[in-house]
Amino acid sequence: MKQLHYDIVIVGGGPAGLSAAYSAYENGAKKILVIERDRELGGILQQCIHNGFGLHHFKEELTGPGYAHRCIELIKDKPEITTMVDTMVLEVSGDKTVLAINPQEGLMQITGDALILTMGCRERTRGAIRIPGERPAGVFTAGAAQRMVNMEGYLPGHKIVILGSGDIGLIMARRMSLEGCKVQACLEICPFSNGLTRNIVQCLHDYDIPLYLSHTITKIKGKDRVEGITVAKVDERMQVIPGTEFDIDCDTVLLSVGLIPENELSRGINLEMHPLTNGPIVDQRRATSQPGIYAAGNVVHVHDLVDFVSEEAELAGKYAALQVTGCLPAAVETVTVTPTDGIRTCVPQRLHLPEGGEPVKLFMRVAAPLRKVKLEVLCGDKLLLSRMLPVVKPSEMVAVELPPEKTAEIKGELTVRLNRGV
Repeated sequence: MKQLHYDIVIVGGGPAGLSAAYSAYENGAKKILVIERDRELGGILQQCIHNGFGLHHFKEELTGPGYAHRCIELIKDKPEITTMVDTMVLEVSGDKTVLAINPQEGLMQITGDALILTMGCRERTRGAIRIPGERPAGVFTAGAAQRMVNMEGYLPGHKIVILGSGDIGLIMARRMSLEGCKVQACLEICPFSNGLTRNIVQCLHDYDIPLYLSHTITKIKGKDRVEGITVAKVDERMQVIPGTEFDIDCDTVLLSVGLIPENELSRGINLEMHPLTNGPIVDQRRATSQPGIYAAGNVVHVHDLVDFVSEEAELAGKYAALQVTGCLPAAVETVTVTPTDGIRTCVPQRLHLPEGGEPVKLFMRVAAPLRKVKLEVLCGDKLLLSRMLPVVKPSEMVAVELPPEKTAEIKGELTVRLNRGV
């Protein structure tokens, strides 16, 4: 078995992995390896041919492949950065040893002084949400259909129903319409959409595609191929309301019912996991509960913008590089971050602050759509930051930054909440 050693080993060659690699290089790491299981770098962006990427990070509007190309160009011709594509990571151990395999080198044992996990996320499938009915052809996740249409050149069907209003499903509603297919409806079990507002407008309203909120599929009809579905309204407990059923004729069902961080490797090394984000618990440097192991991007919590993925991964790359070069400021204060009063999740979940503080950016998701609320960040009874928000939605992440002079004041616990009495 081939033995290799690097300063930093990065598992995942999507936008998070590439951004982490470039940031590590810029912060002094001399030997960096990026491992990607697909045939090319760039991750899921390679199949996202629509525009809307890069407005925050690169200050211009790019397609998914365009954004991926920018990230690849950053690490190109850097002798300090090595990439391995078509390489599967089989196992990661707590001592930062990676067992990987590819057709060229066979089985490899790779060690690193620091390890960054950037494996991204995956889609929930039909089995995960237990839709009744036969097992006909024509049921796809939205991401699988996206790859089929945009990269392989095949249409999954002609009369489409989309279950779930996640961003990939909304984008595929538009994509299938542009390919000449008839998108019959988009169904959402929640009383609100789970996609970005801009995607609701640009992908459904602009194409006159109906959106049924508080509805779900109760049966998929057809034995060999999907022939139609039965839809019903659900109550506030998401239970089917008898008597509200109706049928929709279709030959294809696309599922956009949520994304899950790809965390089999994280669980294999017993990282402390968060029950709501389904990702590792991290601090502001994106360090996990295991020393020398960092995590960033959708493997920590699912983002709505790839720009935020890159921003978070740059933090992981920076602090991993500072660690391996012996320049990491020592933490003197450990702080727990507690979401409450309308905030469902907040990343990072804890802070390890050096003397004099450190910039901290908090990424939050709210529990329900609200209007005219004030976001408040408190340390005990002391208000550190407040911001008026005209609208908040679970599908759109809220991000705020605390400067070092604010974080230097934090002791013990930080609380984030929504104040509705404004």
